[in-house]
Amino acid sequence: MAKKSKRGSGPRPGSNRAERVAARKERQRAAMAPPPRPFAGLAAECDLVAMRAFVASATAELGSDALTQGSERSVLLASILPGAVRAIVRTTEAGPQGVVALQTEVDPDDVDREIADAIVWSTQAAPDADFVRSDEPPALTEVIAPQTQLDIVVHDDFAWWFPAGTDVPAEFADMLEQAKDSIMPSARLTAKSGIGAPWWVDAGDRAHLRWVRPEPEDEVMNALARLHAAGRLTLGEGSRFAGSFRTHGLLVPVFDLDNELHHEEWTPGLDQFDEWLTESLAVEGELTTAEVRSRDGIRGRQVTLR
Repeated sequence: MAKKSKRGSGPRPGSNRAERVAARKERQRAAMAPPPRPFAGLAAECDLVAMRAFVASATAELGSDALTQGSERSVLLASILPGAVRAIVRTTEAGPQGVVALQTEVDPDDVDREIADAIVWSTQAAPDADFVRSDEPPALTEVIAPQTQLDIVVHDDFAWWFPAGTDVPAEFADMLEQAKDSIMPSARLTAKSGIGAPWWVDAGDRAHLRWVRPEPEDEVMNALARLHAAGRLTLGEGSRFAGSFRTHGLLVPVFDLDNELHHEEWTPGLDQFDEWLTESLAVEGELTTAEVRSRDGIRGRQVTLR
C-alpha cells in the first residue's frame, strides 16, 4: 500500500491562511522598522521634531530666504493652532501671514508632504480661508531651503494665536486661559558642538532635558551604552539618566534634573556630556560585554512616541 505523502507544516502557497500569515509577518516587520524621518535633509530637523513632538507653545518665522517658492509672504511655523488645525492665513499690520502648525489633532500618513502642502497653501490663500489639501503635495525639502535654521521663540501662553494689537475674541478667552495652564516652562539650550536640539522642560516635581539627536539611532544607542558603562551617562550632580524615546526616526536621550536650578545652570554639565558623547560616537568597533549589558538596559526602557 502506498505511503501517504507528508504534508508540510506551513500553509499552502496561495491559500487564505498563507495570505494571512504573510500579512502578519509584514505587519511585524513594519512595527520593528525604524519610523520614517519626515524632516530628513533639513538642517532644522531636530528642532522641527521637538516642536512637533513635545514643545507646547513655540513659533519660528520662515522668511522669503527660507522659502523656495518665491513667496512674498512670511510663514510662521507654530507648535499648535486653535482647534489643532493644520494652517491658517491671518491679517496683520504687514499684510496676510500664513501660520502652519506642526501638531494637529489627526496625524497624516505623510507628515513631510502635509506640512509642505500647508506652507505653500498659506503663501497663496486669502485670510480666514479653510486649508485645502492639494492632490500632489511637494516634499518639504522642495519648500524650505535645506540649510535653513530656525530662530525659535518659546511662549508662556498662546496669545500669539492672535496678531499683535488685536483684541482676543471673548469666545476664545477661556480657551486661552485653559491652554496656558497646560504649558510646561521650556527652553531651547545650545550645546558646545551645536549638534542636535537639547530642550529643558520643567514638568513640576522634576525638570527634564530632552536632547533630539540627528545621528542614526543605533549609533546614538551604542554611544550612550559606552558612556553608561564608563559612568559618564550624567549631566552632573542633580541629574539622572531617565531613558530615551524614539520619535520621527530620531533618538531622544532624556535626563531627569533638579528643577531648583535655572535651565542656564545646566550649561556646564551639558557641555561636558556633549564632549563625552561626541567622543563616544567616534569610537569604532564592537561593544564590550559590559557595554552590551548597558545598551540592553537602556533599550529596555525605550519607548516610541510616533
